[in-house]
Amino acid sequence: MSLFDNKVIVVTGGTGSLGKVLTRRLLSGQMGNPKKIIIFSRDEAKQHFMRMEYQEKYKATDELIYNNFRRLLEFRIGDVRDYHSVCSVLKGADIVISAAALKQVPSCEYFPYEAVQTNVTGAENIVRAIRENGLDIETVVGVSTDKACKPVNVMGMTKAMMERIFIGANINAPQTRFICVRYGNVLASRGSVIPLFHEQIKHGGPVTITTEDMTRFLLPLEYAVDTIFAAIEHAKPGETFVPRVPASCMMDVARALIEDRDIELVVTGIRPGEKIHEIMVSDEEAWRTYDRGDYYAIKAMLPELVTEHEGDPALTKEYSSADSLMTLEQTFDYLRRFNLLIGQELKEEGEFLR
Repeated sequence: MSLFDNKVIVVTGGTGSLGKVLTRRLLSGQMGNPKKIIIFSRDEAKQHFMRMEYQEKYKATDELIYNNFRRLLEFRIGDVRDYHSVCSVLKGADIVISAAALKQVPSCEYFPYEAVQTNVTGAENIVRAIRENGLDIETVVGVSTDKACKPVNVMGMTKAMMERIFIGANINAPQTRFICVRYGNVLASRGSVIPLFHEQIKHGGPVTITTEDMTRFLLPLEYAVDTIFAAIEHAKPGETFVPRVPASCMMDVARALIEDRDIELVVTGIRPGEKIHEIMVSDEEAWRTYDRGDYYAIKAMLPELVTEHEGDPALTKEYSSADSLMTLEQTFDYLRRFNLLIGQELKEEGEFLR
């Protein structure tokens, strides 16, 4: 039996950039045929437009996905902040992918309690609903961020709390396996830097860089979904999966997108709560991090969840975007590979898999 055969899958925050690609991959049947996919979010407009996207078939090969959509995909209005709403949507679920989040760093800095309510209370509501109602859910995946590692901003702090809430839930709701995935800058996701660079270039510039030294991991949305699938298939309770992906200096990303255009690069200064480098595994986590092929698996800190010894750790220090950077030429080739250069056909997050 394939991974998702006959499963009811709930995706919180399913109308976001990640949720849309995740949904398309689930509907494709590549990892099995789910019984039901429930998109749970609070924005009725985004749900409406997502529903309409599936009703517009782009080419003949979309027919299978379109029919799967009609049969499998359900939209539910609700909010992870509301316990009763969470209880309702989780009833009968087998797998929960928790992607609902307030994720923009400046917004979280200015409205920190709003970030707490979504990122922290939302996670606790999922755990509480499972624990207090005895729900027979197999797996919950918490979608986290590099900013949760050695956090210096509200977004990272709340995501770090989300990770700990889900990891600790393995002890007080042991019928369910709680795991996490953690990754950095997702290419072309809504609110990320590459769509901003595209707009600045289309309008003749300037292209704004916060600091010349800034580096970032470059993770395509497809690979973000791959990480979730790999964690669901292989992660042990309390583990956090981290993808092993290339990194680049953001000056090189900007130069690669500008190409030979006469557009100015302007350094504007670091924004509130922004890091110069992304760190996906900290020094403190390195000693309990193990190699899982294309991923690192960070074992839980709680001794009750570490049941076996896997040999020597895979890392001896933190895993940072500053460790091994692509050259400008490699960055250009990488962006071209994923159709992210100006003028290439596929630039929107929903276009990655069409």
